[in-house]
Amino acid sequence: MSDSGNMSAEGPPQGANCTSGSSGAAAAASVGVQNELRRSNRALLVRLCVVVLGMFGFGFALVPFYDKICEVTGINRLGAADATPNTQVDATRSVRIEFDANVRNLPWRFKPETPVISVHPGEVTQAVFEVINNETRAVTGQAIPSYGPQYAAQYFRKLDCFCFTRQTLQPGESRKMPVVFVVDPSAPRELTTISLSYTFFEVEGNGS
Repeated sequence: MSDSGNMSAEGPPQGANCTSGSSGAAAAASVGVQNELRRSNRALLVRLCVVVLGMFGFGFALVPFYDKICEVTGINRLGAADATPNTQVDATRSVRIEFDANVRNLPWRFKPETPVISVHPGEVTQAVFEVINNETRAVTGQAIPSYGPQYAAQYFRKLDCFCFTRQTLQPGESRKMPVVFVVDPSAPRELTTISLSYTFFEVEGNGS
């Protein structure tokens, strides 16, 4: 009888204690992993927000940065017409002008009316670009030109250009914008093709 009483006073089997302890440790480990994942996700979200804000700020900073570079170098200055070269037309050769139009994070449709034209050096020529604001609000943009090949910029003289000023379009407004230019007769004869690309960026402030 005493042996039976001693047996009934003993605690649960040793194996049951091990199982309970293992379950508790596994649950604690699971909670720790979940907490670590939450911290990692929060850190990733913060980094992504910083990148997005940085890219947004870079878009607005690019135009004044480009303007400052042009001011220092004297090439492709925004807001200033180029000096008129010797306008004697060289009819013995022609230069192919290829126009390209792009927008950067801007709700506009932008294109050249005539993508390719042929001109004689010294010949004053006008090209027209068309832009449409597809947004339901007024939007201001600034066009920035680029050339191919790069050295062609010094021979492509813009006498009048929509890129000289910021352009503000009302909701749904369309506009035809001219570029008046001349290819300098001093351009080397191996320069037979010039690619002129304009990219519009959204900027703050009112334009024309």
